[in-house]
Parts: sequence; C-alpha cells; structure tokens
Amino acid sequence: MTDHKPTILFVCNSNKGKSQMAAALLEAEAPGKFTVESAGTKAAVGEAVNQQAATSLAEIGADMLAGTPTQLTEEAMRAADRVVVVGGAKLPEVDGVEVERWETDEPSERGIEGEERMNLIRDEIRERVQKLAQSY
Repeated sequence: MTDHKPTILFVCNSNKGKSQMAAALLEAEAPGKFTVESAGTKAAVGEAVNQQAATSLAEIGADMLAGTPTQLTEEAMRAADRVVVVGGAKLPEVDGVEVERWETDEPSERGIEGEERMNLIRDEIRERVQKLAQSY
C-alpha cells in the first residue's frame, strides 16, 4: 500500500480561467486526495485570475481566488501523474509524458457571454473533474 497522492496538472493558455477552474473544482470535489497544480502555455504571470470564473465557482462553493497564473514548464509536466489540457492550448511534446485533452465548449461562439458563458464552462469542467476524481 502506498501513500502516493497523484499529482494532476491542469493546463490552458493563460492560466487565468479554465485550468484554474479545474484545479479549484478538483480540490473541492476530492479535498486532500490529489496534489493539484495548474499552469498556462502563455501564462499571464503576475495577473489575477479571471474574476468572472472566480465568481462562477464561488456560487458552487469552490474557490480559485488564491490562484496565480503560472507558466507551464517541462519540469511541471514531468512531475505530474496526469497532465490535462483544458481547451485548446498547444503543449510542447515531452518524452514520456502523456497528455489528456479536454476539448471544451466555447459558448461565446454561439453568442453566449458574461455570467451565462462562465457558468456553462464551469458546469462542463465540473462534470469532467468529477469523472477524473472517481477514476482514482
């Protein structure tokens, strides 16, 4: 029996929205079960997380306000047990690292904006996070 906590790394482009949402949702869904990290391929380092995303998560009891955008590194990818791309970010190929991609709906492409857009994205990511948590 091992006490290894799997490390899950969520990645998106800016690390201000979708990957931060996924990380916060996994922490809320399975507290203490995972080491949860997030990063961006073009991270907005030094900026705050997306306020609309944070507000949407707060409505369901998850908190991403403590998150800060982090630049994706090869080291972070190698350290993770599972790397999950949330959305369309393009990741570098890293030998020995498998990447799982969650293609996500983009409601703005259908003219859905603001709070409604963010809640649809949140709900889709939440469903995927729940399945991920149950797979361990």
